[in-house]
Amino acid sequence: MMPMLIRRDRASTKAAVLAPVVAVLAAIVVNLLLFMVMGKDPVAVFYAMLLEPFLSWSSFSEVLLKMGPLLLIAQGLAIGFRAKVFNIGAEGQFILGAIFASIIPVYFPQATGGWIWPAMLMLGALGGMLWAVVPAFWRVRLNANEILVTLMMSLIAVQVLNYLLLGPWKDPAGFNFPQSVMFQYDAMVPILLPGTRVNVSLLLAFAAAILAWAYMQRSFGGYQFLVGGLAPRAAAYAGFSEAKAITLSLLIGGFAAGLAGAAEVAGPIGQLQRSISTGYGYAAIIVAYLGGLHPLGIVASSLLMAALYIGGDNAMVSADLPVAAVRVFQGTVLVFYLAAVTFVRFRLEWPGSSGAERGSKGA
Repeated sequence: MMPMLIRRDRASTKAAVLAPVVAVLAAIVVNLLLFMVMGKDPVAVFYAMLLEPFLSWSSFSEVLLKMGPLLLIAQGLAIGFRAKVFNIGAEGQFILGAIFASIIPVYFPQATGGWIWPAMLMLGALGGMLWAVVPAFWRVRLNANEILVTLMMSLIAVQVLNYLLLGPWKDPAGFNFPQSVMFQYDAMVPILLPGTRVNVSLLLAFAAAILAWAYMQRSFGGYQFLVGGLAPRAAAYAGFSEAKAITLSLLIGGFAAGLAGAAEVAGPIGQLQRSISTGYGYAAIIVAYLGGLHPLGIVASSLLMAALYIGGDNAMVSADLPVAAVRVFQGTVLVFYLAAVTFVRFRLEWPGSSGAERGSKGA
């Protein structure tokens, strides 16, 4: 006889807080065992991937650099996820944000002035929002699944990027590499921490976290999102517009992803390349859920995921770890978190027990 999952009357707050910690620890243990099976030294991998990013200022500054786009995108996605609107296309919205931001330095390479990089960030955010308009329209008007539409839009975004870099935006002096011209100095986001590559976009990410917290925890609009996600019938009865919630959540996610893309090309990269995104849009989904879809929890989970990015690069060099192993580590963190959250919200009971009988009767 198969056991049943019975929803708890009230989930434990302590268990909900411990769920991501347990998930990360379980993922570490499982992946270290996997590395042993692969013939890798688990101690060397553990040191390179999980400790080395925090042991020097130069490494930690790179963690902060990676943390910025992950935090920004995840905060935008989490708002939609709480409303049960699943935007899986942040990768494409990130790419469109980078493309829109590159318009100014590509077409006006001689332009100067402190207005350039703020204008690039605004254009990038606009590009991400416009790329999210299509799935929003299809979901609201045609009841299309936003998961599929946003995912397919990401594939289209990659092809748009390829077309531009292999065609009209290709740097004529770039030795035939698919990349744009290098951006001028005034098109670069100012450095935040001297001696590092960390720029002002990190402050924008933290500002987004504060705004997300205020919106979701302290505003009536955030309450509408929460009710719409947990009880859509009650939201409709109260007069909350489902179409408005869907559209707004997708646009917020697109805005955040586009802004992150603009900050990336105007920050550490300094030009538009085909490798502009290293999977930030997909990793931000893990960050959002690992943070419990809570703005403050997402800050901590984005720091962890950024450390895994840098630690994974270290492990590939010092411990001869394949890049796929780093992706597996990220995926197992999400799998174990979802499993942990399931047992926070449900309890496991066998048929025939008094609790299971009460649960089945109540259902």
